[in-house]
Amino acid sequence: MVSLWGSKDDGGDREDGDATPTNEEASREHAPRQSGGRDPDERTRLLHPRNDGFLDPDDPAVSPYNLWSVRALRYFCVLFLFISFLWWVLLLVSIFVSPPSMHSRGSGFFDFSYTTLTIGNLLVAVLFFSTPSKAMEIGSLVVAALLLIDMIIILAVARLRVEEGWVGVASVIWAAVIAFYNVLTDRVVAWGKKEEEERLTGRSETRRTLREWCAVLTAAVIMVGIILVAILLTATLILRSRDASLAPTGQRYFVDGDKYQIHFGCVGNITYDAHGKRNPTVLIEAGETPLEDTFDDWIYDAYRNGTIDRYCYYDRPGFAWSDNAPSPHSAGMTSDALSVVLAIADEEPPWVLVSAGVGGIYSRIFASRHPEQIQGIFLVDALHEDLLHRIGSPNRGFLLWARGIISPLGYDRLIGAIFNGRTRQDRIYGKSAYQGGKFIKAKLQENLVADSLTKNEVSQARNIQPRNTPVVVISSGIKIANDDEWRRKQKDLTTITNKLVSWDIVNGAPHEVWRTLKGRTIMEKRLGELVRRE
Repeated sequence: MVSLWGSKDDGGDREDGDATPTNEEASREHAPRQSGGRDPDERTRLLHPRNDGFLDPDDPAVSPYNLWSVRALRYFCVLFLFISFLWWVLLLVSIFVSPPSMHSRGSGFFDFSYTTLTIGNLLVAVLFFSTPSKAMEIGSLVVAALLLIDMIIILAVARLRVEEGWVGVASVIWAAVIAFYNVLTDRVVAWGKKEEEERLTGRSETRRTLREWCAVLTAAVIMVGIILVAILLTATLILRSRDASLAPTGQRYFVDGDKYQIHFGCVGNITYDAHGKRNPTVLIEAGETPLEDTFDDWIYDAYRNGTIDRYCYYDRPGFAWSDNAPSPHSAGMTSDALSVVLAIADEEPPWVLVSAGVGGIYSRIFASRHPEQIQGIFLVDALHEDLLHRIGSPNRGFLLWARGIISPLGYDRLIGAIFNGRTRQDRIYGKSAYQGGKFIKAKLQENLVADSLTKNEVSQARNIQPRNTPVVVISSGIKIANDDEWRRKQKDLTTITNKLVSWDIVNGAPHEVWRTLKGRTIMEKRLGELVRRE
């Protein structure tokens, strides 16, 4: 009889010879036991562990990091990333303030781009270090080859080597070395992964998990982007090497302790009046764009027409054939550099200063620092010092900086050269000059100090300027009609001295007054009056 609470003896009702266990006992006997002899539960493994001495391929212990060589490569990747980041920060700062011995005579945007590319390369290598793939290896090899080409171009073309300086050369060499290092890293990690799989699992694993496939796909997409950037950098560098073959119309002169060069030239011969007095030379100051574009055309016409006997011109730092100056750089610093160039070139006064737009600021500062040498000031729709905030706004500065950062990609210059027939002249001083890194850097430098250093300099110049200096003001009729503040400030420019020769408002003329026939006619007439004025 079976007890209500169970048998007191499990085997009490069983025959001694009957050793057949029940189903429950059989399953309990054959169930795997965990360590410690516990009964199985929901955490118990369903598959018995391998007893052939090898690990499962998905075991975390199967890793290339077991090899000291792979670990060392990763440590170096992190170290190189840290070094590259410090260099990147230093280059970023040098755009705004040039550290000692780190000024490059070019824009500085190319070395910043190469360092950014290096950081991107290293980040991809670190993030996907344990997931090597053929796509990554081939991509890194392509980037390394492109950077090697860039390095050869910079070292082979003298003008590029000068503009980039040791900073740019070091940046491109470092980028190329890191690209080849990534190729080596990818191959070593792939070898280490295979070695550890054969040693710990008995075979090389050919399959990938979903997570690994996602990592490979992500790395491949990023690498395609890096390759495109490297291709654009190489193409733009080839375009720059082509532009470097265009000889300047004048000569370059070192200034500021041989830190950079200013392009300067003169047209015509020195002449004297009936009394043996030297006739004045017209000194041209560009406006918002290089003067070789259109501004000097009407001056050359005036020279051919006999209105003037001689004129000289120069490119501000970063314009046309002139180098970029160290940062920060104000209008007064440019005027001082021009003074040095005139002394080295053995050019003598008197001068009639002709300027347009923002160039009027530079001319007025130069005039105040050489009061005895100036025979007249000729302002063409010149910018007033109270309006410097327009070119010194933070928003404009940020846009210029962003534009400069992407300028080494050169997509707009490449499109212009391939599809629109843009020439070397267009890119150096013509309609495409604004796309170049040097020009953008010059405009950024102008923006950074326009409403501070430059404004103080031109305000002081107004107080210093002799009141008997003859002045001619030519204003755009369109600007006067559409901008009341511009009209008031143009009128105020007529009072910078007490000797106003004339103020002409050219109706229908744009800011670049000389682009209209009426504007050129009036400008040439007034210039002749100013040059021949006793």
